[in-house]
Amino acid sequence: MTSTPVLSVEGLTKHYGGRVAVDALTVELPRGVVAGFIGPNGAGKTTTMAMLLGLVRPTSGRGTVLGEPLDRPDRYLGRVGALVEGPALWPALTAFENLRVLARLGGNDVGRIPEVLDLVGLTDRAGDRFGEYSLGMKQRLGIAAAMLGDPTLLILDEPANGLDPVGMSEMRELLGRLAAEDRTVLVSSHILSELEQVSDWLLIIDQGQLVYAGEAAGFAARASTEILLAPANDDQLLTLADVVSAAGLVAGRDGDHLVVEVNGHDPRPLAASLNHAAASAGIVLAELHVRRPSLEANYLRMLEGETR
Repeated sequence: MTSTPVLSVEGLTKHYGGRVAVDALTVELPRGVVAGFIGPNGAGKTTTMAMLLGLVRPTSGRGTVLGEPLDRPDRYLGRVGALVEGPALWPALTAFENLRVLARLGGNDVGRIPEVLDLVGLTDRAGDRFGEYSLGMKQRLGIAAAMLGDPTLLILDEPANGLDPVGMSEMRELLGRLAAEDRTVLVSSHILSELEQVSDWLLIIDQGQLVYAGEAAGFAARASTEILLAPANDDQLLTLADVVSAAGLVAGRDGDHLVVEVNGHDPRPLAASLNHAAASAGIVLAELHVRRPSLEANYLRMLEGETR
């Protein structure tokens, strides 16, 4: 990661008639990260991506992409790859033929086709027609097309949309391979559990406005890690609560579990200490584990807080 941002926008705004799709968005994205772009449906994610790609003209605002002015996309689009709203390829052509046409139209090296097919795991299916591909294979071929120019910045809008679990797993592995090649990847998805596994940076918007921008770990730190305890004998739950209280901790009840907020403590030794204290009180624990809040849980908690 370098100090020069791969993109920077200030006051980026887009109106469609009386509707504000993006509202004075100001944000920077550092180089060399996989950035998860998150927001509810209608939050302005696709419109923002379209403005970055020169597909939609901003109503107001300014910015740069790869050091070039946002209003001069001709200067930077050669170093940007994108897959927005699914790949629009020719069903009757094979994967190789589709990529060859796109390479020639885009002025890219046809010799890169075997490399990008290998990158997305489609080398063995290069001779099959695009119309015969599964949805997951079509998405991967769309990413291969976006990679023809060996881009510095890759923008992907809902690449896992509609995929089954196998397809999502393949997409997650592919994003990991793309990230390993020292390029910046901006990926929008509503499947937060998938983004959580590949993103080291987050951009979160709601109603067209920036809510959070920063390291994924920093967003995760907003919510407390918890320790869940459950006695083997349900009748000992209140006694276990007394043990937790004697340790100077506060526990809440969740069904037949106690939930203890870590509040800045190292959770592993704290869990071990609670286990020892329970055993000393004659309580056998049937369950003891550390629960770290997921990206989805943090995100929903954040939105709930904003709507109150």
